[in-house]
Amino acid sequence: MDITIIIPAYNRIWALPRAIDSCKSNSGLSKQIIVVDDGSTDDTWEMLLKTEGIEIYKQQNWGKPWAVNMAFLHAKGKYIKFLDSDDWLVPGSIEKQYELAESEHADIVVAGYNIFEEKKYVRTQEWVTCDDFIAQNLGECDSSHYSAFLFRKDFIKDIPHRTSFASANFASRDDRCFMLEAALKEPKIAILNEPALCHTYHEKGRLQFQQSIAATCTNYQHLLIYKNIIKQLQETGRLTPRRIKAAVNVLWPLSHWIAKDNINDAIGLYQWILALDPTFTIPKGGIINLMYRKLGFGATERILAFRRFVKHG
Repeated sequence: MDITIIIPAYNRIWALPRAIDSCKSNSGLSKQIIVVDDGSTDDTWEMLLKTEGIEIYKQQNWGKPWAVNMAFLHAKGKYIKFLDSDDWLVPGSIEKQYELAESEHADIVVAGYNIFEEKKYVRTQEWVTCDDFIAQNLGECDSSHYSAFLFRKDFIKDIPHRTSFASANFASRDDRCFMLEAALKEPKIAILNEPALCHTYHEKGRLQFQQSIAATCTNYQHLLIYKNIIKQLQETGRLTPRRIKAAVNVLWPLSHWIAKDNINDAIGLYQWILALDPTFTIPKGGIINLMYRKLGFGATERILAFRRFVKHG
């Protein structure tokens, strides 16, 4: 088997057929398309039973990581593609990525992606060339979308989608953790210089992101992931100043988001940023950044918290 495409799905009957159809072609490559229904309450499972050319599994609503991990156990392809059920592949892209993987003996074939809002094309995010894949995934520059990538199965066989960073009812950063762990293995990269994925932004809840306290969960998961990855880099002597600054690009705005729920945790994160990078300075521009510089991080966040309380009660 050449390629296995893994599609987790939850209540995606309105988009799933398009995702599945985008994986099918008459290119000559042998493909295994695995769809896992994560306990959908619409007619997703009934639709899958009637769909030809796919391998289907069903589980209780445990969330995307469990669904992906289940599918991976059944994967037979030399290469793996992960695809969200509301996205779709650019025609011919997976064949081109396969050719690159084979010719360049790559562990990961990266690419850019097209961005849509509902069904309307917005723009193309090109792949950003960077000479430090770890720094890129930590936050130095755009790192594309992992569903735009093709992975060699043997390279990622020991990198699960971490269920400790997600659940069925809360937000998930399992794909971010997956990519950072893959980057730590320092893969051989090949680049497809054209989009490989059509990624959709919409108002309907994604499998990873639910409403209510989802944002809070996402923020803390993001922080836990970065603590874990930075610790591994420190222990292996690979936490360079460049990679620290890349991580701070993510950690600094994260401190403000966490402050909306717990100011003390946010202050702890800000102090960690300073410990990682003693040269860090609060960015210029904007009244809030001015307040940070003049009043301090903790005082500013308390003022902002009081303002939110007065506004929303």
